[in-house]
Amino acid sequence: MKPSTPKKLIWIIALVIGILGIIGHFTAIQYVTQYNYELLLGGFVLLALGTSFRGI
Repeated sequence: MKPSTPKKLIWIIALVIGILGIIGHFTAIQYVTQYNYELLLGGFVLLALGTSFRGI
């Protein structure tokens, strides 16, 4: 299986989710701080899925 580039929309969504996770770690935002590790993991998994499967 060869990796492929993810679609631009998936890449942007994963980037935003990952940045929210990082921001939530350093600042106190109610929902974001509570789930900062889950957001960071979700962004990484979405990006990994986008590169692993063609068409996502």
